[in-house]
Amino acid sequence: MKIRYSIIAIITLHLLLSAPQQAISLETEPSVPSYKLNRADEDYRYLKDGTRRIDFWDPIKYLPFNDRGDWYLSLGGEARERYEYFDNYNWKELPRDNGYALQRFFFHGDVHFGANVRLFGQFQSSLENGRSGGPRPSIDKDELDLHQGFLDLSMKPAADATLTLRSGRQELAYGSQRIIAVREGPNVRQSFDGFRLMYRLGDLAVDGIATRPVKSNKYTFDDGTDPSQALWGVYSVFPLPPATKGKADLYYLGLYRGNAAFDQGHAKETRHSVGARLWRTERPLDYNFEFLYQWGKFGDGDISAWTVASDTGYSPAELPFSPRFALKVDIASGDQDPNNHDLQTFNPLFPKGAYFSEDGLIGPANFININPSIELHLPKDVTLTANWDFFWRESIHDGIYNNAVVLVRSGKNTSARYIGSQPQLQFEWDVQRHITIVAIYAHFLAGPFLRESGPGEDVDYVTTWVTYKF
Repeated sequence: MKIRYSIIAIITLHLLLSAPQQAISLETEPSVPSYKLNRADEDYRYLKDGTRRIDFWDPIKYLPFNDRGDWYLSLGGEARERYEYFDNYNWKELPRDNGYALQRFFFHGDVHFGANVRLFGQFQSSLENGRSGGPRPSIDKDELDLHQGFLDLSMKPAADATLTLRSGRQELAYGSQRIIAVREGPNVRQSFDGFRLMYRLGDLAVDGIATRPVKSNKYTFDDGTDPSQALWGVYSVFPLPPATKGKADLYYLGLYRGNAAFDQGHAKETRHSVGARLWRTERPLDYNFEFLYQWGKFGDGDISAWTVASDTGYSPAELPFSPRFALKVDIASGDQDPNNHDLQTFNPLFPKGAYFSEDGLIGPANFININPSIELHLPKDVTLTANWDFFWRESIHDGIYNNAVVLVRSGKNTSARYIGSQPQLQFEWDVQRHITIVAIYAHFLAGPFLRESGPGEDVDYVTTWVTYKF
């Protein structure tokens, strides 16, 4: 309870102390950058110009060590207070009423020693209170640990190009975060230990990675490298012809898991993924198409899996509230025969924690999903989104999985394909640059597969959170 009051106190104090600056801040909003998903991606060198120091926290965002100002320290952090409530969690595999609180805190320091050397460190504290059965493994509780800690060594191989080697503990996020993500939704975010080589030239970006995921544990400074898993590969982003106003991603990713589990059984898994993504954010028509094929070994069997994902949106300029009408259609393969050693189940690697919804009931393996939605942009920076997800099994010989590729329901006892549907309503209010409030309600309507494979009650889900960043 004291933690929640401290967050409220921080927000209230900020609003009181920064009130005289609000008019200035609004007038110069285009020159004030927004906070990044990965705080290590932020750049505060623009604060060398004293006239641009208009924010309450600007005095700690750029602390120069020398006259040139290229040796400097930047500090920042985040506090998030969240409440979640489930009625019939996992379709009644837990008690009917299950409400609990989640708190998350970040604090980071970013030190630049000129243009070529950089040190970044970020601590995370994630806490849980009141959940029936205690915190869920890896995603609810991590009392205090080093979330990121890396060294950057940079050089300029050409006038407009940069090459950076990043070594240490770091976040990774690529594309739409369907495959590699920071896992923002859950209380504990994902990081990796290893190396990342980054080449940048205008709109061209090429990364090479060789990492192992960090294994999140509950207590203080007990997170370590997971020796049973490895992730490596190359990810590139480049512009398409100007007339298309689009971009393309091409990538190869390798995954090793020492003890992988699917509906078929347990075995070592070595999986290779090659994919392409075509995307455009320009209105009125935006799109995001992704195609991926996987091969490798699962025990003595061969892997052959795939996924196709699409998100197409249209935003007519003449309508009030700047609506975006969208349709997502996604499909991922499932295993065709549990008695055969070969495996066709798609593995989403390290996807975003809220792949379909913040409730995380279903993950992106062995599914067909259709999701129409509408997004409205209301006054005062309020966004209202309504959508309805429909789910089927791609293969009736495989079960359904969560985002961590953990089997939720076996498919061995029913041939029903339809899983169910989930309408959802989301409210998001960017109160100001530092404060965001979100509220979500979802209702999962259980279909024949769930009712025939185990408990099959409808699920109600409510969550709300307030985030403060500085």
